[in-house]
Amino acid sequence: MPRLNAPAPDAAPGGAKGVLDQVGAQFGFVPNLFATLASNPTVLDVVMTLQTTLSRVLDAKTRHTIALAVSEASGCDYCLALHSYVSSELGGMSSEDIDLARAGRSTDPKRAAVARFAQQVVDFHGQVSDADLAEVRSAGYTDPQILSIVTVVVQVLLTNLINNVNQTGIDFPEVPPLGTTR
Repeated sequence: MPRLNAPAPDAAPGGAKGVLDQVGAQFGFVPNLFATLASNPTVLDVVMTLQTTLSRVLDAKTRHTIALAVSEASGCDYCLALHSYVSSELGGMSSEDIDLARAGRSTDPKRAAVARFAQQVVDFHGQVSDADLAEVRSAGYTDPQILSIVTVVVQVLLTNLINNVNQTGIDFPEVPPLGTTR
């Protein structure tokens, strides 16, 4: 049960209603995350601006891979469900690709390196080792791209933490724990 109050979409304050209408048009409903964020239009704007801006860094599958790896590492069931859905339905990732990303792996060596690195950033609160940096660099990522990876990690962590604090009700198909059958 959610622990933070979320306004009904038609009662959202300020400019939040327009944003919720756009999100609702994209998904066919207003996901609970966005309904919750609408209670503070400034926070909703921050999250939406980050998502929009970061859509210009790295390719979509890499961003999805990071989102899945980070959500698994931070234990956010809501974000795992949301990112699994988006990765599958909008990102063209297979269920195998999604499970591998959650586990910090991929069949693509470059994506595997980014998934591992993203989880290291979360697990060690950014205190990654020289070896971690060397591994992501050897996979072909430049320093500006590593900055992008860390920034996407932070953006995903932001919503992970909000959803973990709120215990947001899952309104996407739930995902099983890793290692179980779908």
